[in-house]
Amino acid sequence: MRTIPKEESLDIEFKSDLKCYPDHDLIEDIVGMTNASGGFLFLGVEDDGEITGVHKKHKDSIGVTALIANCTVPPISVRAEMILEENKSVLKIEVPKSRCVVSTASGKILRRRIKLDGSPEVIPMYSYEIPSRLAELGMLDYSAQPLAGATIDDLDPNQRVRLRRIIQNRQGGEKSLLTLPDDELDIALRLITEVAGKYVPTVTGMLLLGKEERIAELMPTAKSVFQVLEGTAVRMNEDSNKPLLELFENYETYLKAWNPESEIEYGLFRIPIPEFDWAAFREGLVNAFCHRDYTMLGAVRVLIDDEGMIISNPGGFIDGVNLKNLLTVEPHGRNMALSDAMKRIGLAEKTGRGIDRIFEGSIVFGRPWPDYSESTARNVTLFFQRAKADIPFAKFVADEQNRLGKPFSVNSLMILSVLNSERRCTAERIVELTNLSENKVRSAIEIMRESGLVEASGKGKDRTYILGKKIYRENKETIQYVRQTDIDSIRYSELVLKLANTQNGIITKQDVVKLLKVTPSQAYYVIKKLKAEGRLELLCGGKHAKYKITSF
Repeated sequence: MRTIPKEESLDIEFKSDLKCYPDHDLIEDIVGMTNASGGFLFLGVEDDGEITGVHKKHKDSIGVTALIANCTVPPISVRAEMILEENKSVLKIEVPKSRCVVSTASGKILRRRIKLDGSPEVIPMYSYEIPSRLAELGMLDYSAQPLAGATIDDLDPNQRVRLRRIIQNRQGGEKSLLTLPDDELDIALRLITEVAGKYVPTVTGMLLLGKEERIAELMPTAKSVFQVLEGTAVRMNEDSNKPLLELFENYETYLKAWNPESEIEYGLFRIPIPEFDWAAFREGLVNAFCHRDYTMLGAVRVLIDDEGMIISNPGGFIDGVNLKNLLTVEPHGRNMALSDAMKRIGLAEKTGRGIDRIFEGSIVFGRPWPDYSESTARNVTLFFQRAKADIPFAKFVADEQNRLGKPFSVNSLMILSVLNSERRCTAERIVELTNLSENKVRSAIEIMRESGLVEASGKGKDRTYILGKKIYRENKETIQYVRQTDIDSIRYSELVLKLANTQNGIITKQDVVKLLKVTPSQAYYVIKKLKAEGRLELLCGGKHAKYKITSF
């Protein structure tokens, strides 16, 4: 059985060694891989995946390991081993992802990337890309660096007044900052830093308090755009280099005009439900500006169209963050000084878990979850889909949170949302849909079972969960509730026999799984029960066993 992958990718590289692959080219390939995501280089495999074998010069895996360490700065420690594949020797080199920027001994800094046709290539890493790479690895906080060419006069006094007003009015603002004079306030928030005996603005200082014309001149990457489309008609398209404090206020004003609200009755009150949740919008905007790569040209973009709202920013997810662990990974960012200032001002979530607020804003109204699937290595894209609120579910969540005296955790909200849409799920299915760990899912489910929010049926791996009767009563779906709580299981035997009758009296376990929408174990239990009753008999055994109606 072949163990070598059949095609190349970002972390898989094939190199032909029929003519003895040059050592300096091998070093460059290794440097490019370690400066990307690491991976495996197979020496002795053609680009099309054909295995042709390694040259005798490279059969000394220890020698190749030493060569790579001696020809890279800092030295790369790879693992190399000879493997036998299709009766031919191949050198498998495991390349680690470097925690710093690596070069060849001659000074070449390279990185690996995927071309438009999907094939990989190694290209130079230019000087302006190095800070971005270090920030991605958590080795450099670009936002804390002094901004070249900037002076204290480039900070706008009016923006500092705005800053103090925001701290005063925002619930999370640190009020103790208001007692500080301007220079001490700037130092406390890392808006300025000392260079050669005098204070100059940092990148964070210019982003928050800088004069618009100076930001445009000194930070061409700090651009943003707000767009509104109706069909193909452009209703709004505003580019801006304004400081972030003013920009946030402007964008919240813009959204009010394009964020229609409906109302629901909740007890004696009428509660407005916006199409886009305000807290989720603010946190999405904060994340876009705090986690964007300010060494890259491009703009933070807010787009509202017929499908929904997109918030995107240049710079992909930082090291260690991906689509599956967004809600579980430890909070860490690309621009820590900027993120810290935003938290202390009161514009960002103090805990660094703004992503929880983003998901909560959609889930509590029974809407589709925020979608990051269009993100790439160069951009992060957050999409909020336009969708009507699920009013019964929203009331159910609000009622239960009021009864418990505290809000649900985002994990619990996600599980409730899954059960609301899927109706019935196993713990394994919930894990698959939420990307939460099995322990977290089972712990949250048991707590909700004790509160009557979730009900369970079955045992072991076949145990399934549904929402409690309250949500069905709220939806006026009591009949559906009774059906979900196993009325269907009463008819399982009847349905299985009916299907067998339409198939010349023959049925398989796979047929039962498809018919009843149950697990293979549950299907086997139904068949076993019919056999015990003498209504089915085994026709032929094995992996694809068949059963026959006894009276057919």
